[in-house]
Amino acid sequence: QAPLVESGGDSVQAGGSLTLSCGGSAYSAMYCMGWFRQAHGREREGVASIDRNGNTRYIDSVKGRFTISQDNAKRTLHLQMNNLEPEDTAMYYCAAEFRSSCPWPPHTLRLRGQGTQVTVSS
Repeated sequence: QAPLVESGGDSVQAGGSLTLSCGGSAYSAMYCMGWFRQAHGREREGVASIDRNGNTRYIDSVKGRFTISQDNAKRTLHLQMNNLEPEDTAMYYCAAEFRSSCPWPPHTLRLRGQGTQVTVSS
């Protein structure tokens, strides 16, 4: 099984919603986990992170619209994205690593998936 596998990416219109999921052999409730994204021609950007105590952190542009959560019973990390904007268009990746505290941005975490594409049209 791959360490981390993302799913749920799709093409939606502005104002729509998507839920991204991330599972795999690297999933652990003891890990710091997060989502980051990379749009074509742009730098990677941390989106959200969650630590083993459930503390969350978000980039300002998604606060109030995105929610990161863990379903430990299903060994799955989620990113609920509401009120999507064209600026949210990017490849989204999940990342994980055993850390005593979560770093920011989350793309510094050692384990990463292959990504899932989110496209938001206006």
